[in-house]
Amino acid sequence: MSASDLAERFLDGAIGLLEQVREGEAESITAAGTLLADAVAEGRRLFAFGAGHSALVAQDVVYRAGGLAVVNLLAVPGLVGVDVHPAPLGSALERVDGLATAALDASPARAGDVLVVVSLSGRNPLPVEMARHARSLGLGVIGLTSTAYACETTPRNASGTFLKDHCDVVLDNRVPVGDATLTHPDVPAPFAPASTVVSCALIQAAVATAAGVLADRGLTPPLLRSGNVDGGHAWNERVMTEYADRIFYRR
Repeated sequence: MSASDLAERFLDGAIGLLEQVREGEAESITAAGTLLADAVAEGRRLFAFGAGHSALVAQDVVYRAGGLAVVNLLAVPGLVGVDVHPAPLGSALERVDGLATAALDASPARAGDVLVVVSLSGRNPLPVEMARHARSLGLGVIGLTSTAYACETTPRNASGTFLKDHCDVVLDNRVPVGDATLTHPDVPAPFAPASTVVSCALIQAAVATAAGVLADRGLTPPLLRSGNVDGGHAWNERVMTEYADRIFYRR
């Protein structure tokens, strides 16, 4: 089996997952996009949270060309991406009870806002607690996860539940347990994870839906443009000034 064969298998696998999502998650994508659009139309704020590699997905919709300007990263120190040292500390922090509640209480999120919580397994205390506490505060919650974990693993938090159990809308990325999509007879462990590819596509599909819903209502979506096109910076400055009360990454 050649290296090019493996690359093709991975791309085929990722495309297969995207096709599953397109066919099986259409209603959920519409519901998620509508929830985002409702919040924008009502003057509310949007937040996205993920820990470790899931943080990459959350960051993909924050201050992003072609994205909604009012999406803010809900950051928990030590969990914003994979730059924590030592790296296993990030995994340990995901299992700390009370951390999500403290982080959310210290954030500018308020009742009526919408929070996207990204967690592939959805089984650790941090994402479960984040979603539960957000709903108790009156936020709308969109969970982006793999529901396969709820069927094939056990919860790793005191509530005995998964992220999917505490959301207004669940976006299922259909990624198999363990994430890695390929095996090889001479390689001792599965490899080639696809969750980031599929999860980013899912969340961007929801944002695209939100933009369309707003346009259908006669409202102009607060979209950012690339700073690498002529006039992009001026456009973004105008949008961020107009929506300054809902943008927290600029301060």
